[in-house]
Amino acid sequence: MSSASPQPQDAHIERLDDLEISRLRADFPILERSINGSALIYLDSGATSQKPSCVYEAEQHYYESFNAAVHRGAHSLAVEATDIFEQARSTVSNFIGANENELVWTSNATEALNLITYSFANASAGLGGEAAKRFALGEGDEIVVTELEHHANLIPWQELAARTGATLKYIPVDEHGALRMDLAEQIISARTRVLAFTHVSNVLGSITDVSALVALARNVGALTVLDGCQSVPHLPVDVKKLDVDFMAFSGHKMLGPTGIGGLYGRSELLDAMPPFLTGGSMITSVTMEKAEFLPAPMRFEAGTQRISQAHGLATAVSYLEEVGMDRVAAWEEHLGERMLTGLRQIPGIRVLGPEAGAARIGTAPFTVDGVHPHDVGQFLDARGIAVRVGHHCAQPLHRALGVNASTRASTYLYNTTSDIDALLNAVADVCGYFGVSK
Repeated sequence: MSSASPQPQDAHIERLDDLEISRLRADFPILERSINGSALIYLDSGATSQKPSCVYEAEQHYYESFNAAVHRGAHSLAVEATDIFEQARSTVSNFIGANENELVWTSNATEALNLITYSFANASAGLGGEAAKRFALGEGDEIVVTELEHHANLIPWQELAARTGATLKYIPVDEHGALRMDLAEQIISARTRVLAFTHVSNVLGSITDVSALVALARNVGALTVLDGCQSVPHLPVDVKKLDVDFMAFSGHKMLGPTGIGGLYGRSELLDAMPPFLTGGSMITSVTMEKAEFLPAPMRFEAGTQRISQAHGLATAVSYLEEVGMDRVAAWEEHLGERMLTGLRQIPGIRVLGPEAGAARIGTAPFTVDGVHPHDVGQFLDARGIAVRVGHHCAQPLHRALGVNASTRASTYLYNTTSDIDALLNAVADVCGYFGVSK
């Protein structure tokens, strides 16, 4: 199976089932809530996931027993806190197939992507010395993104192009939202210095052909930057097998706390990049005239770090590993197929994204003829069903699909088939409620 489409299809994978999911759901107290008199059905994990009790208990335990500044003290609490912090890095880096020195802690994926672009801008301004010149951009250089991108993997590149004089180009999508791979080879040229693209569309749930795009970038010597926000929580991901140079991901989408994310980068690249934030804890020596910086990852971790959040994220990763990412992916594929098939059968519903059979995670974006997505979302919320409405921080993609906004239902390992059936039954009632003819 190629790294581009890691959805599990092997018969030997023991898929999760509703009985096991019901046991897992007991680990998520928020799922016991009622919303507007109905049991909560949470189908907005693409925005943020719910957390098992062990995650926030881990953060509480850290503060109660180990709270101290890391890398800064010789007393016992500081040593213990540092051990917890670096063990979290080991756990999470192993989860994505990276080495420990290749994982930089950030506040979220947006910061991780901005870290790259600001570092490249600093290199373009002459900072970082000889080693950083490989990241310098200027007139005549090109940055390539795709029309699928979340704003977090588009606007930072727009800003970098504006600061350096480089040209920003993009690979378009077709009328179904599939990347125009037939045009990619023309767009990715000898002038391309960076290719940044999403692993899984946050709107469509479609899985990008990573290996094909990486090969095109390698052919012209371009660096590759992968947005892994929607893949790391839902699919088995190995950055070495994907062969990307950088990958950003966010903890709160993978059962972890808010305020923590990560940037993977090849060690030789991170060590050559000039830092983004500067201050304490990321230096080797400082005079009144200049400073020398530590190797990665610490050269990018200035100031007081996200210690409890890193510990919480490592706990979330351990939870996912115990369940098994192959099994998580297989279950969500099952739920996604049930959801997409059911939505396509409802009159007046347009399902956005690739045709049936394309590789997708358990995400379903749709529109209802004659009803605004915000009204659809409020109608579903009245029945206790939480979904996302709007442009999902992907306005260019929505424009390419001919809509301003959509309703998006997104699943995770705590959703059941009954959740999907409740969604389908509710969506089937939308047109009648708003008096729209089908």
